[in-house]
Amino acid sequence: MTTPAPAPSRRPSWAGRNYTLLTAAAIVTNLGSHGALIAAAFAVLDAGGDGGDVGLVAAARTLPLVLFLLIGGALADRLPRHHVMVAANALNCVSQAAFAVLVIAGEPQLWQMMLLGGLGGVGQAFFGPAAEGMLMSSVSGEQVGRAFALYRMAMQGAGLGGAALGGLLVAAIGPGWVLAVDAAAFAVAGALRCFLDVSHIPKRAPGEGLIADLRDGWREFTGRPWLWSIVAQFSVVVAVVGAAESVFGPLVARDELGGAGPWGLALGAFGAGTVGGAFLMMRWKPRRLLFAGTLCVFPLAAPSAALAVPLPVAGLAAVMFVSGVAIEVFGVSWMTAQHIGERNLTSGSRAALPHWVVWLRFVPRLAFQ
Repeated sequence: MTTPAPAPSRRPSWAGRNYTLLTAAAIVTNLGSHGALIAAAFAVLDAGGDGGDVGLVAAARTLPLVLFLLIGGALADRLPRHHVMVAANALNCVSQAAFAVLVIAGEPQLWQMMLLGGLGGVGQAFFGPAAEGMLMSSVSGEQVGRAFALYRMAMQGAGLGGAALGGLLVAAIGPGWVLAVDAAAFAVAGALRCFLDVSHIPKRAPGEGLIADLRDGWREFTGRPWLWSIVAQFSVVVAVVGAAESVFGPLVARDELGGAGPWGLALGAFGAGTVGGAFLMMRWKPRRLLFAGTLCVFPLAAPSAALAVPLPVAGLAAVMFVSGVAIEVFGVSWMTAQHIGERNLTSGSRAALPHWVVWLRFVPRLAFQ
């Protein structure tokens, strides 16, 4: 009696268990968070706030995100990464749920929205470095570029749907319920990340303490021109893109374009562009990764210019689509270059970049989280 052959796998050999779980969790998170970006801005405006108040809430989230990335990177180096990720998701779930309750129940106070936004930023600061390291360790071999492109295509596709649906829901039922959906998405994503396997990640050897790690990590960071130059560039880009997306865009949409629905459509067009860019990068590997990627950063200025005119919704959506394609070419190139750099260092005489310093190389990804 012959033994039947095993059924062929429906997923590529490089798409292992961790990669699949990380991708599924990222899809769920992005479905909620892209709608929540719109909801948070319009919650402030609906409560009687102005552009300055929207900016304060956005800044309240961004400042702790930047400040706590260092600690988040250190914890990702010392604790099981999936524990850090799940705990961060739990904090984001609780803060967004409280934000939703305040908005649904009545008029939230500005300080309350700033506080809850700040807690969300803390959660992202702890989540980001752990997630970055986990994703890097989940793929290997010659297909890393394809793996990162597919991951980002799935993530950005979810962001596309989340932004478009979020804008419609904010206009139809109000921002509070969209924030509640985001809280539920964090809960589901955290549950998925509980099943990540970290047994293959070697435990960190005892070190000389955080100060020594900071000193050694800074030396390694500044010794890589390709790394610090991109991070310096994106320190400016993140600030500009964040201001346009979190403050300027919602204000222009309210005053000139017709409200949350058109702004959700524009963000959806950006998401569609990122999906197209990821699809392109699954089939194209630039010979000079960072050169091609850096050139694609320049179109990020176009959405701010389009809002300044302002262009009608169709024109704004077209500009957002093109910038989405461009930034995704950069995103995949950046992730692939990091993976190649780490692999070459690990196999060579120099030590790999300390995991805590991921808080610096994580800066470029803040522009398109």
